[in-house]
Amino acid sequence: MSLRWQPALLDPAGEAGSALVRCQQGFLVDPNGVLFPRSWLKRLELPLISEQGLGYFEGEPVFLMELADPVTVPGAGWQGLRQLMMQDEDNDRFRMLGFAAQIGTWASQHRFCGRCGNPMTQHPRERAMKCEACGIHQYPRLSPSMIVLVTSEDRVLLARSPRFAPGVYSTLAGFVEPGESVEQCVRREVQEEVGVSIHDPQYICSQGWPFPHSLMLGFHAEYASGDIVMQPEEIEDAGWFSIHDLPALPAPRSIARYLIELYVARRLGSTEPVLPG
Repeated sequence: MSLRWQPALLDPAGEAGSALVRCQQGFLVDPNGVLFPRSWLKRLELPLISEQGLGYFEGEPVFLMELADPVTVPGAGWQGLRQLMMQDEDNDRFRMLGFAAQIGTWASQHRFCGRCGNPMTQHPRERAMKCEACGIHQYPRLSPSMIVLVTSEDRVLLARSPRFAPGVYSTLAGFVEPGESVEQCVRREVQEEVGVSIHDPQYICSQGWPFPHSLMLGFHAEYASGDIVMQPEEIEDAGWFSIHDLPALPAPRSIARYLIELYVARRLGSTEPVLPG
């Protein structure tokens, strides 16, 4: 793990350190970046939902101020996490922002107890929200999901969702359902989304993906049989692409891009890429 960014449970009492400011519209950004002096922020009238101690960036304590609504701050504006990811090649900063986005989403979604409806408070010694009325604890949520590149010699099966940027094709992905293994999820999602069968999937790597709280488990899987039949409403287009003539691909920092580039490198005998982060 990088020494520049270290997650840690920090006490938000006091005004030392820097802070990220976040709401559903994204992070507050000014010409100096995404980190602001906490002492300055505390003088502003912010619609604060919660303040969470995140950890240390380059040795400095970092906190998150999660807001109910965006506010106008002179000289600053709001940017979404995907936009920041595309603009900034600093993997440590992206990991910090990704962690902050996950913690902010969790804090905003657990302001009240899901069992009894009473307000929840931050646990002083754990990354948890607790209900004083009924005693339930809620910890940051992770949703396991699979992402898979289906391959056939010098061809890869890529698809695009209506949500993708124009022209971009990617790997297949889906969430693991209760009672299902990740390998079963891979087979099911491939069959559901494009109608083909695969041989046993090969696990490659994983990546925390904060959109909003996924843990992506990446696989390669060799094509076995079947013709492409696209799942209505989920898949806009799908097809086989030569590794020598690929379409526009997902962002370089993503595990989807890594799975594609890794397979291409192995087929061509070239240097294998490294998954960022």
